[in-house]
Amino acid sequence: MSELSFEQMLEDSLKTIRNGEVVEGTVIDVKEDEVILNIGYKSDGILTKSEYSNTPVDLTTCIHVGDTMEVKVLKVNDGEGQVLLTYKRLAAEKGSKRLKEAFESGEVLTAPVTQVLDGGLSVVVDESRVFIPASLVSDTYEKSLAKYEGQEISFVITEFNPRRGRIIGNRKQLILAQKAEQQKALFERIHVGDVVEGVVKNVTDFGAFVDLGGADGLLHISEMSWGRVENPKKVFKVGEKLTVLIKDIRDTKIALSLKFEDQNPWLHADEKYAAGNIVTGRVARMTDFGAFVELEPGVDALLHVSQISREHVEKPSDVLSIGQEIEAKVVDFNGEEKKISLSMKALQNSQEAHAADEDVADVDIDTVAAETEE
Repeated sequence: MSELSFEQMLEDSLKTIRNGEVVEGTVIDVKEDEVILNIGYKSDGILTKSEYSNTPVDLTTCIHVGDTMEVKVLKVNDGEGQVLLTYKRLAAEKGSKRLKEAFESGEVLTAPVTQVLDGGLSVVVDESRVFIPASLVSDTYEKSLAKYEGQEISFVITEFNPRRGRIIGNRKQLILAQKAEQQKALFERIHVGDVVEGVVKNVTDFGAFVDLGGADGLLHISEMSWGRVENPKKVFKVGEKLTVLIKDIRDTKIALSLKFEDQNPWLHADEKYAAGNIVTGRVARMTDFGAFVELEPGVDALLHVSQISREHVEKPSDVLSIGQEIEAKVVDFNGEEKKISLSMKALQNSQEAHAADEDVADVDIDTVAAETEE
């Protein structure tokens, strides 16, 4: 038994290993900065922290005594009779092989971002580094890539040249492909006249772009309200949810509206603003020939300069101001052309005539009373 053990020990002592050889070892000790493995050789193998991984790790938490590891011989004799091993380089070789296969097949890979660089992102796949240029991170320009730090992202390999150190990942390609599918599904689903949900993506001086889940629709400033919107940025905020009407679809362009027909203020305008009615409104804008008065959002009426007063008025701005509330009489209503004409002068005449009638009535009553007393 002891003789057999001796022969076995002799055989083991004569076992040779070479630099670059892949061996299997059993962990016999784990320290903060190195791992010692029994690799069946006359000397134990040493795996340093720097040769375990390119990313910072705590060896005592990820490796345990008794674990079996496949490693590569870096140097048979480090000068002190120890065998230097590497784990990360073997993993990188395997990772490189996997990346090559992914490049050839178009496989979608997922890996954490290990570093945010000036020109893009660095990710690690099985100890093999992949660089994703800033232009290929997203389909839109991003001023800062800091938010991707430590985040798991998906990408495809679009360039594989390990000899030149160029392994390029592309996340933008996946985003565009996904959006193309969503866009196709959206256009198959929506029709002119549909009411849909969306989220405000961007607001400009001329309108707001609303994300409908696959494509953006334009809500033009003229379609934001039945009334007048001066500044869209004061009305809408990015991220706000909206219920919108699809007004038109042309190719991939979608026109939206918030002017729902059942809320059209002209539906019952003929009753509210019939000729002869007394109305109240706000001066919205003025020209040399008159003032436009907003009776309610979406309904404006013209107060001609000649109808402002019984006295001569040279310009509306001489007696009126923007935002001023006025009372006037409707002198003409045209529902088909959506035109309403007002007159403050006619209202003044009516009020004076009414006052005169009341004075006459008072006189008659006094006369009757006097005659009765006689």
